[in-house]
Amino acid sequence: MNKAISIPLSADVLPATNASTTLRDLILSKELAFLMEAHDGLSAAIAARAGFKGLWASGLSISSALGYRDANEASWTQVVNVVECMVDATGIPVLVDGDSGFGNFNNARLLARKLEQRGAAGVCLEDKGFPKMNSFVGDRHPLADIAEFSGRLKAVKDTTGSDFVLVARIEALIAGHSLDEALHRADAYTQAGADAILIHSRKAVADEILAFANEWSNKLPVVIVPTKYYKTPVSAFRSAGISTVIWANHTMRAAIAGMRDICGRIQSEESIAGIEEEVAALEELFDLIGYDELARAEERYLPKLTA
Repeated sequence: MNKAISIPLSADVLPATNASTTLRDLILSKELAFLMEAHDGLSAAIAARAGFKGLWASGLSISSALGYRDANEASWTQVVNVVECMVDATGIPVLVDGDSGFGNFNNARLLARKLEQRGAAGVCLEDKGFPKMNSFVGDRHPLADIAEFSGRLKAVKDTTGSDFVLVARIEALIAGHSLDEALHRADAYTQAGADAILIHSRKAVADEILAFANEWSNKLPVVIVPTKYYKTPVSAFRSAGISTVIWANHTMRAAIAGMRDICGRIQSEESIAGIEEEVAALEELFDLIGYDELARAEERYLPKLTA
């Protein structure tokens, strides 16, 4: 019997046999893990090539790439379709930013089921209502009722397989509530079946994040997103027993900066001669997309050309 040929986006990145288990291993490991943001198949392939062992399918970045605001303007079906492209592009697990679940418990479990079917390794739900607003925009961030949000988490756990990872994201500090409120919510979400807790902050220093980790004492793995407190050394996260760090929006922001510069140069110079050496070569793009694999497939499946 001939062995089946897989067709990943990159010929060098093969599909994982069980991405969910890999994500669970990353989060439960005693070593600090890092997830890199991606928002489409190409950015996922680039992150995988860079050596990251897991991806964060960022709601902000996916929405931005589609031309929407991070306020549930992109539909959950659009997010699922993008995640499928990311999964197909790489062999590393994808943790999906599921916002607040796009509605109540029923919407949340439908989202999780579809993500699992498309190969995602897990989903992160935040304890806000629907529609949500990006955590760094404005001051109106009403939190969900603890019991109601716990119902969303339970519905996801009851719907998905045992390997599918559920991360409960606590927005209490974002909304200006106390550390005690964040810890109270973390306890409730643990009882509801969460596999890890993501504690979020919009402050420029990591004091409240480190205080949470100290009080939490590793009851469940702690995931953080240091977008605002980026000057905090990684050693502080290791010392605090943090499980996972998410670099949450940096491929999108890098793409914006690069495209803005190149578009401006081409517009002003009316030429591409001056920028050709500053952008990725076409050969690099072809390599990332996996044209070599396509050539091998053509050799296998297409009839030979005769003179």
